[in-house]
Amino acid sequence: MKWTDIQDIAIALTDAHPDVDPQYVRFTDLHRWVMALDGFDDAADRAGEKVLEAIQMAWIDEAR
Repeated sequence: MKWTDIQDIAIALTDAHPDVDPQYVRFTDLHRWVMALDGFDDAADRAGEKVLEAIQMAWIDEAR
């Protein structure tokens, strides 16, 4: 997975952190958790605030 795989990342985060409400996750934690996902292979510095916000919004939708 790469940072651009927003939906795949959201699904993986839902599976990896089922008890977390994504609405309250800080971007620093979100960045760390995405980097730790199995199958994630992209550079840490390629994720800016817009990418993290898109991931968070997709994760919120996925968690519903």
